[in-house]
Amino acid sequence: MTSDGAGLLITADELASALSGAPDGVPSVLDVRWRLGGPPGVDIYVAGHVPEAVFVDLDRDLAGPPGPGGRHPMPAAAAFEAAMRRAGVSAGRPVVVYDDADSTAAARAWWLLRYFGHSSVRVLDGGFRAWTAEGEPVSSGPPLLAAAGDFTASPGHLALLDADGAAVMASTGLLLDARTGERYRGQSEPIDPVAGHIPGAVSAPTADNVHPDGTFLAAADLTARFTALGAAPPPAPRGPAPAVGVYCGSGVTAAHEVLALAIAGISAALYVGSWSDWITDPARPVATSP
Repeated sequence: MTSDGAGLLITADELASALSGAPDGVPSVLDVRWRLGGPPGVDIYVAGHVPEAVFVDLDRDLAGPPGPGGRHPMPAAAAFEAAMRRAGVSAGRPVVVYDDADSTAAARAWWLLRYFGHSSVRVLDGGFRAWTAEGEPVSSGPPLLAAAGDFTASPGHLALLDADGAAVMASTGLLLDARTGERYRGQSEPIDPVAGHIPGAVSAPTADNVHPDGTFLAAADLTARFTALGAAPPPAPRGPAPAVGVYCGSGVTAAHEVLALAIAGISAALYVGSWSDWITDPARPVATSP
């Protein structure tokens, strides 16, 4: 089966074929399994992973230290470059990233690699679950040490928002909140000290981007979803399409939404600091109405 997220997604059988192909076309594979609150992703990796996959830790390698910029702020370019080189990533070699199933963590790696200038990054649609469901081989054991890559991080290849930009986007364009509806409405906030959402933002939970097995909806279905929320792929049916931005709790699931929008043919900017950054300034307004 071929994915309809051309250039963005790869299926398990496509990845298996790529891994068995000519050496110059074999991708670097990054295991980005991560769960908020644990267990540690490396333990899951040790139990079983795609052969030759290298484990990448989301907290350590795909984010800066938590603080005023949020729980998972943008990593410094030099730090991200070093992490990717340790993982064997090179500019001229394609990269495939995967997580357990729904691509929430994998999309963070996809977004950062694209933002910092890697031109060929795809997400394994359905993640490790899809890999094992196809009966593909599984390796176990301690994290592999990859031959050092030559990736050079060059920031600015995808659109980025800060808090001020998110506020403008909410009032002049379309700002999507990728968290659950309960967190958006302020009815539940299990992680951050303040509940609610950025005023003017529209609720768009990432869970609605995927099927129950974690694979993405078809491109046409994602286009219909986001069009109903106020976005539109070019050319817009009536006048210019609104600028679109996305945030979540700490910039992880929002990257998943940016990927889903890209599959739908819609460009979007990511507010990396997201809600955990927004609430660090008590002067910023908070909304709790639907």
